[in-house]
Amino acid sequence: MDVSILQDIRTEIERASEERAELLHRLSEGHDVVLAAELRKLDDRIAALWDEHREARARARFGDRDEIIRRARLEERIDRAA
Repeated sequence: MDVSILQDIRTEIERASEERAELLHRLSEGHDVVLAAELRKLDDRIAALWDEHREARARARFGDRDEIIRRARLEERIDRAA
């Protein structure tokens, strides 16, 4: 399941990167405020996708964050009780 999610995110990153390249090409022909704003939005989207990719990769490797925290708290309580 996580592998397909990672692939989907990666595909979306590649698509957005291609769109970004197209916008940069169009902007190289002359500055356009609208295109520059689109580029900023797209850059933010790509950054968010990379964050999502890192989170999904960590979840696939280490498990669900909430479950990890729950286990760590349980171990901490056990250590304090000992």
